[in-house]
Amino acid sequence: MQLIVQYKRDDRSPTPLNENVSKVMSSNRSKNTKPEKLLRQGLCSDGIRGYRLNWKKVPGKPDIAFPGRKIAIFVNGCYWHRCPICDLALPKTNKEFWKEKFEKNIARDKMSTKRLIDLGWVALTIWECEINADAMECVKKIRKIL
Repeated sequence: MQLIVQYKRDDRSPTPLNENVSKVMSSNRSKNTKPEKLLRQGLCSDGIRGYRLNWKKVPGKPDIAFPGRKIAIFVNGCYWHRCPICDLALPKTNKEFWKEKFEKNIARDKMSTKRLIDLGWVALTIWECEINADAMECVKKIRKIL
């Protein structure tokens, strides 16, 4: 017997012109993304351990946190967080919605980083494209601040 899972929109965003677009966009993960896994694999192979994942006790819930050393690492997706390196274009439909959404994401990122710094933490943002280009170079950046 095959279980059929029906897709249901949550109505937080405008109705897309194509239902497949909505399915693809809503299937994006917020935790354990491919770039996060690649970076954690690099940390492990370099012998760096003792971190917490998505640690909720500090602002912004960093993807990787070293609480004892007060170091927070955010692994940002280029699309959702508007990578300055990639400088991706806005989606072609519902431009105003996406522009506002991305601006809120950027503002939230900046506020989280500022609040962490105010608490005496070091906050490091690593972009998806940097990890894809050379994950071990990103590990070296982390090693330097450790």
